[in-house]
Amino acid sequence: MLWYSLLIASVVMLLGWLYEGKTRNAGVVDVLWAGLMAFLPVYYAVLSEGDWLLRLVAGGLMSLWYLRLFWHLSGRVFSEAEDGRYAYLRQYWGDKAHRNHFFFFQFQALLAFVFTLPVWWLAQAQNHNTVTVILAVLLALIAITGVSRADHQLQQFRSKPENKGKVCENGLWYYSRHPNYFFEWLHWFCYPLMAIGVAGGGWLWLAPVVMLAFLYFVTGIPYTEQQAIRSRGDAYRRYQQTTSAFIPWRKKHASD
Repeated sequence: MLWYSLLIASVVMLLGWLYEGKTRNAGVVDVLWAGLMAFLPVYYAVLSEGDWLLRLVAGGLMSLWYLRLFWHLSGRVFSEAEDGRYAYLRQYWGDKAHRNHFFFFQFQALLAFVFTLPVWWLAQAQNHNTVTVILAVLLALIAITGVSRADHQLQQFRSKPENKGKVCENGLWYYSRHPNYFFEWLHWFCYPLMAIGVAGGGWLWLAPVVMLAFLYFVTGIPYTEQQAIRSRGDAYRRYQQTTSAFIPWRKKHASD
């Protein structure tokens, strides 16, 4: 079952790469990644024979989280021009762009496989801790409320033509440059919480650590901010000087 999921992810991303070659829209990789992150947890939950509550909650939480992201990204990617991050890479890579995208898409398949492993492991466990499962559900509700609010605030800002080229500082974006990433990270604490009291579950605490590393140093904040500076220039640089990069916090003066 486990290795079949890696094969599924690889084939899905292969089809996405073929689509990218025809449409020159590499943003589809984000949609497919979110789709895999929604599908694979259900796949594990249905086919495993572990504790029914852990299968239901772990599989359901991750699937619903990324189904929301899949829906959100689909509406944007298929109705707008290629995201500026990918347009920049296409220009930077030149004639090698389509070839390089193949490896990038397959890397995203591997990430989807790795990041859904916590659900696979929980779906094999034979017992649960009711208290920590409840805590995980409550934390997930907080996280999904926060990220949905942040996405809505940004979408409302971007929908107004007069805001083109400006920096969104509405609502949660006033306190964090990436509140959506913060709540994404917060949600990842649900899985180690559910593993408390389950033998061998300590490794799941790596999940929020690894996700933080990716969001903060690899695929999240660095690429997003590079594109923001290219498109918004000094306005975004001022935003960087006054606003927390990740954890929502009070504003600073540019001179602080």
